[in-house]
Parts: sequence; structure tokens; C-alpha cells
Amino acid sequence: MSIMGPSTDLHTVKVKVFCAAGLILMIFLAAASLFTGRYPLSFGALLAGDEMQRRVFFTLRVSRTAAGLVGGFALGTAGFVYQTVFSNPLASPDVIGVSSGASAGAAVGILFFSGAFAVTAWAFVGALAAVGLALALSFLDRTGRHGTIVLAGIAVHSLAQTALMCLKLTADPERELASIEYWIMGSLNGISGYSVGGNLILCLVCAAFLFLLHRQILLLSGDEGEARMLGVPVGRMRLLVLLVSTLAVACIISMSGLISFVGLLAPHGARMLTGKSSAGTMLLGGILGAILLMGADILARSLWTAELPVSIFTSLLGAPFLIYLIIRGRRGP
Repeated sequence: MSIMGPSTDLHTVKVKVFCAAGLILMIFLAAASLFTGRYPLSFGALLAGDEMQRRVFFTLRVSRTAAGLVGGFALGTAGFVYQTVFSNPLASPDVIGVSSGASAGAAVGILFFSGAFAVTAWAFVGALAAVGLALALSFLDRTGRHGTIVLAGIAVHSLAQTALMCLKLTADPERELASIEYWIMGSLNGISGYSVGGNLILCLVCAAFLFLLHRQILLLSGDEGEARMLGVPVGRMRLLVLLVSTLAVACIISMSGLISFVGLLAPHGARMLTGKSSAGTMLLGGILGAILLMGADILARSLWTAELPVSIFTSLLGAPFLIYLIIRGRRGP
């Protein structure tokens, strides 16, 4: 009998309990999101068939809630993949420059092309370029230091921000610049059923694909030789899961703009609750990502007369948590 049995059983119980609790909270927030906003909705009026209420509910609120659910889940899942593949607890779409690269790409789509597909495509190109450059810079350091990918990400983030500033200088102040600034702030406002269908489906496909490859993703965090012995083509698999994760992040950013720290907070919170990485922890990370994004969106449209950017609330949680992780890393385990 394996001595790992009791520990594994305990981990499984923890995952089931926390996933169940997370799902209940996620459903509660989704219900609250459907009825939160400037235009008051009532369950009775919806059942009575009020035309305006039904239009607001199905065209705006349902699509916005779906974007929060799917987008948060995808960001949490992508963050788990980045942290696992890079074997670095600080790796996330924000820290390694993927989000800022996607924002710069989205700005290119806004300035030089037209249509939601062009913005999504260029956001993906920018995100892919960012993660590729971060990987290339980290490979230049042969010492194997733990924080190399983070330092490379900071450099890529700075380059992407510089490119974004140059693009803003060429933008039309009355139209294009306002659109770019709106992307940078990050908000689910303006999302409607006419604009999110394809992105949400693509996000769900990416998330499902990553869960199908959860075993290979977990093996990538260990020794490369052992992973190859178990039949994992390390180089191709790492590239594949990073591409799929980057596509999911690009889809969300192309809809909502820059949403900070969800991809860092959610997988970390899942690991802190369950104690280790597993497929269940990956699922919990996605659930926590959905909870974070929907909770922040509800606060963004209910705390002030004007709607606030979602990233204000995610950054209020994420920035102190990132500082805590850096301090804990310097002190050691």
C-alpha cells in the first residue's frame, strides 16, 4: 500500500470541498450580477414580459455575467498554466508581460483595422510576441535562477508599454485615443450579446483543451528528463499549452481591456487552499478567477454613480499580494 494514500485522500477531500464552496459563491455572484446596474431590473417585471427589462436582461446583463464567468475562469486557468510550466509562483499573464503585450496588440487593431475580430487577432499577436520575447530573454540566462522569467517579463512589459505610448501619440484624440484608453482601464461595461459570442466560445474551448492536457501540464513543472521518460514531448507541449493559454488571455483582453492580477491571485489562492498542484487545484483556480472578476465587476458598477474600471478592485487585492509573495520568497519557505 502506498504511503501517499492518506495525503492524496486529504487533498482530494480539500479540493472537493473548496470547489463546491466556490461554485456556490460563483452562482450567487452570477445571480447578483444579473440584477446589478444602473437600470433597475425586477424578477416580477421579467416574468410579466416587460420589453425593456427583457432587452436589458438578455442583451446586456446575461452577456456581461457570462463574460465575467468565462473570462475570470480562463484567466485563473491560464495563470495556473503559466505558474506551473515556468515553475515560478510569480509567473502570470500580468507579470510576464502577456497582458500588456495583448493591450498593445489591441491598440494596433483599433488604430489600423476595424471590427472585433481584428482587435482579437492583434491582441493575440501582441500577447504571443510578449510571451515569446520573455521566453527568449529568460533562456539567455544559463544560471537557472528562479526569478529570471519574472525579470524578463518586467522588461517585456516596459517595452509593450513604450509601444503603447507611441501608438497613443498617433491616435485620433477624439475617437481612437478614447478607445485605447478604455481598453487600458479594463471594464466589462459595453459588453453585449452582439459582441462576445465568438470570444466566449473560444475561451471555453481553450480552457477545455488545457484541462484535457492537465497531466502533461503538471509533468512540465518537474524534471524534464522524467517528463520525457513518461512520454511527454517537453518542448512541443510547453509551446502548445503556452499558445493556448495566451489565446485565452488575448480573447479576454480583447473584450474587456487590461484586467490586472486575476491570473496571479486565483491559482495562488487555489494552491494555498489545497496545499499542492493538481487537476482539482487547476479547476479551483479557474473558479476563484471567475469569483474575483465577477466580484470586482459588481463593485465597479455599484459603489459609485459612474462605473469604475474593474482593474481598480483587482489591483487593490493583487498589488499587496504580489508584495507579500516577493517578501516571502526572499525569506525562503
